[in-house]
Parts: sequence; structure tokens; C-alpha cells
Amino acid sequence: MDRSDAIKGCLFGGAVGDALGYPVEFLSAESIFRFYGERGITEYAPDRDVQISDDTQMTLFTAVGLLYASANGADVLTCIHRAYRDWFRTQTSRYAPDAEKGVSWLLNVPGLYRQRAPGNTCLHALSQSEAGTIAHPLNNSKGCGGIMRVAPIGVYFCGTEIPIDRSDMLAAESAAITHGHELGYLPAAMFAHILRRIVESGASVRDAVTDAISAMPALFPESLHLRSLLALVRRALALAGENRDELECIEELGEGWVAEETLAIAVFCAVRFADDFERGVIAAVNHGGDSDSTGAVTGNLLGAALGAVPPRVLAGLELKEVIGEVASDLCGRPADEVWRKKYVDRTFTIG
Repeated sequence: MDRSDAIKGCLFGGAVGDALGYPVEFLSAESIFRFYGERGITEYAPDRDVQISDDTQMTLFTAVGLLYASANGADVLTCIHRAYRDWFRTQTSRYAPDAEKGVSWLLNVPGLYRQRAPGNTCLHALSQSEAGTIAHPLNNSKGCGGIMRVAPIGVYFCGTEIPIDRSDMLAAESAAITHGHELGYLPAAMFAHILRRIVESGASVRDAVTDAISAMPALFPESLHLRSLLALVRRALALAGENRDELECIEELGEGWVAEETLAIAVFCAVRFADDFERGVIAAVNHGGDSDSTGAVTGNLLGAALGAVPPRVLAGLELKEVIGEVASDLCGRPADEVWRKKYVDRTFTIG
């Protein structure tokens, strides 16, 4: 598979899973099946626009933070934090074409100045001038707001000289900007590792997950909570091979409001439906938990593994052109005039 296809599949897949799950994020499983039918929600909700949530918004800002750092020879983690502060601006102010530039050309996209159920932990953490770190956490949150946005870190360093343990740690550090509990950032490192193995080595989701399980103890040798995370992910792998109802399996793993459960549910869905993107993301969103985040992470995994998403699920997807621009840039677009407008001048606009 072409690496560019995998990277684009990852970003578009995450956005599709996010958009499918967003309308049912706060509904119980009973309510979802009562309203949408015995299979639950299987198409974009007919009564609303095909909207992305804060998950895809923050994923885009993660990517642009990485790309800005690369273009300007700047510290990556600092630039990601600054990009998240740019996202925070989109959530707390109106679009202003002449406003002071941040690091993100995404500030030039009016469609990003929309609140889509942003997490309170992210909002509060990013209202502070200093970033949280693993060594100096801002809070004790293990919510899924850290894992749901780090997919670009998992795919961006594929084929580079940056070791995988370094990109894994960068994903953890990026999650720790806002989520200080070990289980707020350890799953982000695992997720990035899985994605990099899929894209860089062509590993199956199952094999990439198994590799991540083996790699994490060396990366976090003094962790107090890694054992419980690895046990939950192993359980997800086991459930994926059992002939049991998928909702029953997901409910055994949790609801996805916290990061370790988000990862476990996504692993279950992506391994059980390894060859079927749509069935995987449909399973991932039809439960009484954080449906957009479990849908997004599952979509990232399956989109990367399959190298594409079905074209029909992209129809009407909000900010599809913006997602495509960012995905193309993560693949290594030449440093031309358009690149300069995006990542040096930050004057680029779409449309």
C-alpha cells in the first residue's frame, strides 16, 4: 500500500467515524437503537448536517502544529501546544480575518470557529499559558481528549530517522498538555505506536497492537497504571476473536469517556472488522458512551490499515477540503509557495 494512501485514509477515516458518532455521543444505547433502528445509526443522521466534532478539529491542529515546527525548525511539542492554543481561540472568539496570527493557518478557516462539544478538560488546560507535562501535570484527568487528537503524530514520522519510541513519547507528551493522569497519556503513546506500525510496516491492526503491547513497558518502565491499560487492550484483542454480540463486548470494555476505554473499544472494532471500514465504525459508535471519540479512533485505525475510506461516506463531510489539505501535507508536500503561505506566512485560505 502507498504510504500516502494510508495517511490520507487515517485522517479521513477518523473524521468519518467522528461525524457518524457525533449525533449520538450523549445517548444511551437503548435510545440509539430505539431512534435509529435495530442496527443503530448506520448513516449520517438525516436530521442534521454532517458535522465533525472537537475530535477532528483538534486532530487538524495537531497536524498543523507538527508541520509548522518542521517548516520553521522549531520545537515540536512547543508548536503543538501553540496550535492547541489556536484551537482554543476558535472556541472562545469569533472569526476575525485581521486577527493576530498564531502558528496555524487553520485560524483562517471560518468553519472551525464552531463549538462542537469541546471537552472541559481541554478548554480549562488550554486557558492556561503554560502547558501541562508528564513531569508537571495540570490535572489528574484521564479523559479521552488526549488520545482522540494524536493520530497525526503516529503517521507523520513514518519513513523518517525519528525512532518509533520518540514519536510514541511525543504523542504521550502531547496528550499530557491537557490530560495529566497516566491513563490520559499512556493510551496516546500506544495509539501512535499502532498507527506507525500499520503505516510504516504494513502491519495488520492486530499485529500492530501486539507490537505496541510489547513496546510500552520499556518506554514507561516506572508506570503505575500501564499494567491495567495493557490488560484492557489484551481483553479487546481476545473479544475481537470471540463469537459474541459486538455491543456486549464493547460494554465489557467500557464507554470510551476515558482514554484507555477509547483505545480498547477502537482496537476491538478495528480488529473484528479488519476488512470492512463501515462495519467497524458503525460498531464503534453504537453504544452508550463517547461515540464520536471511539468512532474517530476506530476510523483512524481502519482508514490507515485499508488505505482509504469508501467514497460515499465522504459525501457532505464538513471541512472535507481542509482535511484533504492537511492530510496531503502530512504525506510530504514539496515546500512550494503554497507551503510557505501555510506554514511560514500562515496566510493560506481555502475557497
